[in-house]
Order: sequence, then C-alpha cells, then structure tokens
Amino acid sequence: MGHWYNEDSLIHPTAVIHKNAKLGQGTIVGPFSIIGPEVEMGENCEIAASVTIDGHTVMGSRNRIFNGAAIGLEPQDLKYKGESSRVVIGNGNTFREYVTVNRGTEGGGGETRIGDNNLVMAYTHIAHDCRIGNGVLIANSTNMAGHVVIEDNAVLSGATGIVQFVRIGAMAMTGGVSKLSKDLPPYFIADGNPCRIRGINKVGMMRNGLESKTIKIVEKAYKLIYLSGMTLVKAMEIIETDFGELNEIRKLLSFLKSSDKGIVR
Repeated sequence: MGHWYNEDSLIHPTAVIHKNAKLGQGTIVGPFSIIGPEVEMGENCEIAASVTIDGHTVMGSRNRIFNGAAIGLEPQDLKYKGESSRVVIGNGNTFREYVTVNRGTEGGGGETRIGDNNLVMAYTHIAHDCRIGNGVLIANSTNMAGHVVIEDNAVLSGATGIVQFVRIGAMAMTGGVSKLSKDLPPYFIADGNPCRIRGINKVGMMRNGLESKTIKIVEKAYKLIYLSGMTLVKAMEIIETDFGELNEIRKLLSFLKSSDKGIVR
C-alpha cells in the first residue's frame, strides 16, 4: 500500500481519527483517511490513503482497505430514517479501491455482515443488509442491491448485477456482466442477462476440496433439476431419495426449499 508511515507512528499525520474510535495494535492508517467515533478495528489492519470508515462499523484483524474505499456510511434506502445500524466485518478481508459498504436498515435487522477472508475488488458496492460469507471472491464493479446473501466460497465475475433479496449459494459462480434476479443454487454456474444456468462449478468445487465422487453426484443432481424435464419438486424428491445422505446435497436441497424468489433456470 505504500511506505508513508515510519517507525515512530503507524498513523499518518493527515489522517483524521475520532478520539472515540478504537484501533487495534499494529493497525496502519494512511494519508487523509477518516475514521469515525463508532469504529472498532482489530489488530494489524491496513488502511490506505483517502479511506472513509464511519458509522457503527466493527471489524476484526488483518483487514486491508485500499484507496478511496468507503465503509459504514448510511444506506442508500429511502426508508432509512437515521435509525441506529451497523456494519460487521470479520478477519483477513481485502477491500480494493473505491469499494463501498453501506450499513444496515431497520427492515433488514440493522446489520450488514461480511465474514472472513473475502476478496472484494475495485468499485464493488455492497448495499444495506447484505450478508457475505467466507472466502467469497467478488470481481470488479459488481453491484448488489439490499438484502443480498452470498454464501461461502462463491465467485462473482466482473460487473455482476444482483437484485435485492437474491441469494447466491456456496461455491456458485457467475459469468461477467451477468444480471441475477433469482436465486443461484450452490455449486452451479450462471451467466447472461437475464442469467441462465450453464453447468456445475467443477473447478470451484475441486479448489475447495470436494472429492470427485461428490462432484459427480452434484452433477447428477444438476441434470435432474435442469435437463430431465421434470418439475423441480419431482427432481428434488428423487435427489433426496438417491443422494440425500450427502452433506452437499442436503445443503443444495435446503437452499432450493427455502428459495422465495425462485431459482435461476
């Protein structure tokens, strides 16, 4: 991020840090960055130049926030009337240049939450009340509306657009410049505007340690759902009977059963 700090201080003299903000040991703050009174930050975070962190924002350790990012500002929601809300961020995340993360609203439980070890690339917007899991990769210029849920180890390619209340399952993937207006089930790939299912995320499952026999069963489930011509209800019944003992299949079925917006087809 640069070498604008020295051995005497990890805080650049032009940074503006409220006296009530809490910064963990070893945290670096760069030139012209602003940190508000309700911010709590863990150890060994790196805050680059011209970053704004405000509102009730709580983050863990080893987070890196690059130039121009804005974390914890008011939600862009006409229903928001100034009520108390917050952003909660875990450990080991990277937020690249000009990422924006808005805090929650009363209608979404008052909290935007981001887990651990996520990479959020430049110009991405994470709106109010979103829930991001762990190990998620969000590529440049992805924009999500409020209340979006992204489960662990999903991959969103550049300029993905996500409608409010959409869910993206674990290890799922979108193609670049995709529009998601329905839920994307775990382990599958979707692409296009509007999105269409293109297959299973075999590479993503392999990278996350799933065994080949598990991947083959996921592929069978995909074919039953999308290629068999059956209704979704009938396909789910067969999948549960034949493969329901497998943890990954239980997760898939749970996701499908709880979908309010319907799934990408």
